Amino acid sequence: MKVKDIINVIEEFAPLSLQEKWDNSGLCIGSPEAEVTSVLLGLDCTPELVDEAAACGADMIVTHHPLIFSGLKKIAPDDPVGAAVIKAIAGGISVYAAHTTADKVMAGVSGAMAARLGLVNVSVLDPDSDGRGLGVVGDFPEPMSATGAIEYVKEKFSLKTLRCSRPLDGEISRVALCGGAGSSLIEKAMEAGARLYITGDLSYHRFFTPKDFMLMDIGHYESEKDIVPILFSLLKKNFPNFAVRITENVNSNPIYYF
Repeated sequence: MKVKDIINVIEEFAPLSLQEKWDNSGLCIGSPEAEVTSVLLGLDCTPELVDEAAACGADMIVTHHPLIFSGLKKIAPDDPVGAAVIKAIAGGISVYAAHTTADKVMAGVSGAMAARLGLVNVSVLDPDSDGRGLGVVGDFPEPMSATGAIEYVKEKFSLKTLRCSRPLDGEISRVALCGGAGSSLIEKAMEAGARLYITGDLSYHRFFTPKDFMLMDIGHYESEKDIVPILFSLLKKNFPNFAVRITENVNSNPIYYF
């Protein structure tokens, strides 16, 4: 097995051509021709994940978030990104990320959010010319009040807390979703007729919403974590006898709640 064989399967599911211009999906460390005997999956390529890969004999890491996201001015062991880069290169471990590529397919990040909520009539929120794109919009199985929606979302995403704009009056049926940092799609959500938009990383001023529209911030990590088992299932389906595993340190969320 070679790195390019793993990449081909992932990119058939989430083509690299889909990535946003600002993104850095794809192979960031290693050669497509390198041999692979085992793959380790995680949401973030942390130094701890690279250590785990080395310990379990994985010579390729696949994550959602790119290890190298913006330009590196230095690679130093006292910086988390630098430490991960150094460890991966020293250990001969290839690193691949399916970031906005996996955001923009229906079976990816936002589609997984919709599945958690049991949404029906689901479609892409902000489609590209080929019909794929960021976010999704759909309907709750049954209309519910704002307070009911808050409890429902907390239950389905196993949340102890979430951030929310002022609960609106009346019932909510139409819902828009975007995994990760989705503030850029708030207007698209309103245009799609959603009364509720669920995403992560919303700033303070975004919570001043119109009377008939409501925002929920469930967290960046919390909205995207389902992509890891999705990628795992994809690789196991295509390589049933190949060593593919999900990190034992499943929660790589850098944000702590007290």
